[in-house]
Amino acid sequence: MLMVADLASAQASNPAEFRSVFAPHDVTLQTDSASPFWRDAIPVFAERDNYGHPVPHHRTEIRSRWTERNLYLLFVCPYDELHLRPHPSTAAETNQLWNWDVAELFIGSDWKNIRRYREFEVSPQAEWVDLDINLDLPDHTVGWTWNSGFHVAASIDRGAKVWYAAMVIPLASIGNEPPHAGLAYRANLFRSQGPPERRRSICWRPPMRETFHTPESFGKLVLVEK
Repeated sequence: MLMVADLASAQASNPAEFRSVFAPHDVTLQTDSASPFWRDAIPVFAERDNYGHPVPHHRTEIRSRWTERNLYLLFVCPYDELHLRPHPSTAAETNQLWNWDVAELFIGSDWKNIRRYREFEVSPQAEWVDLDINLDLPDHTVGWTWNSGFHVAASIDRGAKVWYAAMVIPLASIGNEPPHAGLAYRANLFRSQGPPERRRSICWRPPMRETFHTPESFGKLVLVEK
């Protein structure tokens, strides 16, 4: 078990603020990390397991942009082996997608009731699911029937063993306050990688528990001008 000093050390090396850079126009969602749209974003990295230990070879880069209406995210995900659903569908959301390889954003606008937030997931095959999370319910996964209107894109570079995933999320689905520079949301970033017997969890802000659903560990996603 990690002690308080270990947690402080793990989190000190992983700043608690993720800055999303303003973009003047919405764009077609794509996964090219070298594009001007993504190149101007400021990356953070998910590179530790649930308990703050480094996860070698899986350092996941995440970038974000925002517009007057939408929040964009890009995940760059090195992998050893992929755990993919055999019959993927991108026409509708996939419940329990979290049992496979996914990249995830947890984000909330309620700073008083931190047990309420949204969850967005995307797979290497561009499957997706979004959830309205209420941890005070007996089963918080019932929130998967909520629909945010978000969209995803994904691609796999099998030669480089990296997969890419992008999300565009209507900001109105996260909170009621109009977006503006300086607006901050509670947020965390996660990834699940590999088959069950070799499954790795990769976190931006380690929850220090087995479950990702630990809002006390969230950092901040802040909208900035540049």
